[in-house]
Amino acid sequence: MKEENRQYGQLAYDIVEHAAKKIGSRLPGSEGEKKLHDYMCGKLEEIGIKPTVEEFAVSPRSGIGGLGYAGYFGIILSALMYFALHNVYLWFGMAIAGIIFVIWLVFSCFFYKKWFDMFFPQKISRNSYGELLPEDGKYDYTIVLSGHSDTSWTWRHSEHSYKYKDKPILGLITTYGKVGFGAVCVFLTVGISVAMAVIYAAMMIPSSFGVDASGQPADWAINMYQWANEITQSPSFTRFNFVLLFLPIVTAIGSAFVAMWGDPHEENASRGAMDNATGIALSYAVIKYFKENPDKMPKNCRIIDMNCGSEEAGLRGSMAFAEEHKNDGMLDNCWNINIDSVADKDYFEVVIKDDWQGCRFDKDLEKMFKDSFAELGIESKTNGCIHNPVGGCDSTPMTRAGVKSVTFAAQNPMLTYYYHTWRDMPERFEPETVSQGFDVIINVIDKIDKFQSENGFNGVNH
Repeated sequence: MKEENRQYGQLAYDIVEHAAKKIGSRLPGSEGEKKLHDYMCGKLEEIGIKPTVEEFAVSPRSGIGGLGYAGYFGIILSALMYFALHNVYLWFGMAIAGIIFVIWLVFSCFFYKKWFDMFFPQKISRNSYGELLPEDGKYDYTIVLSGHSDTSWTWRHSEHSYKYKDKPILGLITTYGKVGFGAVCVFLTVGISVAMAVIYAAMMIPSSFGVDASGQPADWAINMYQWANEITQSPSFTRFNFVLLFLPIVTAIGSAFVAMWGDPHEENASRGAMDNATGIALSYAVIKYFKENPDKMPKNCRIIDMNCGSEEAGLRGSMAFAEEHKNDGMLDNCWNINIDSVADKDYFEVVIKDDWQGCRFDKDLEKMFKDSFAELGIESKTNGCIHNPVGGCDSTPMTRAGVKSVTFAAQNPMLTYYYHTWRDMPERFEPETVSQGFDVIINVIDKIDKFQSENGFNGVNH
């Protein structure tokens, strides 16, 4: 680390320790999350920056926080299969429930849509931020430094792999094996329910719906009946019904692995040292650096330090911030350095895309980060660049709002025992890694300053 910046790197690590040890878990909309916002607002006031707090409603269990419900749903369908074998009408209700469940799972848990939020309990979360203006108060563009304040529910299977921390491959196999098997079981129960409902519905169509003008069964209805009758009278269908006497036991066990995936207890939730007290701390350390060194401020630039709430509930804080300010000018000519998990010294990287969200981030910022890694002599096992393969990060709502954004991280992208578990503590990583993250951000801001002077604001470069 650059010696003149060492105090700011240490400051950032001190904030990480306070967040993880003094505050602890900070689930979306929780009292812990509020405490961290209050603490960071106090830090802004210490350096003469007035904080702004914006509240918003969040339904933590409507999205990824409710993944455990998928397991319970699979267990219920598994049990209902036994009754459906004797009452075929049950298959229709199971199929309809299964289709609704899959729509919720895909769009809420995977794509982070808010369509189902109204059906789940709500809490109040918040965003907080402070602005640092040039000495003359005039600016042409804005740099938003953001990190999310909340932490995740502990992922039990990841935490259980701690016993394999010296053999990470075994940890990955046991974790992905249990979850993968459970996911297959849950979707299998839905698939069987839908298939059985279609078959029995086809047998009932001629007598119920499929009649022509003369009151006789229509040809298409007769064809469907014959198709379904052929299936139900086949030896394979008889064998399948026999299998259904035993298969629900297997699917129930698999579904139980999904049900126990997220620990529902707040006291067991992630302490969030890496994910993401580091992002919160580095954002503050950078704005403090420029507050105390106004001669190093980018020319004609406003800098915003934003503490973003409820990222773990499906990017709800960044969504709320983008929606709140998309029309008031705050996001005009705006760059966003989103900082999320800077702890693993061998994995410095810029996240350039959320695959599930279908959002490609800004290529100009991507290049600035890669160049900064090279200039600072940082070598990375991920070659300094990754896609986010699952879930999403706060760069997605900002990018969709027309902000030039990427996410900066230093995190092993493989599933590990400390990711989203209570084992995410500051003792696991070195203060020097956080300090090096500070140097990277300062270097990138210098490049943004130069880019603006030469090119002005050019919009999101996909």
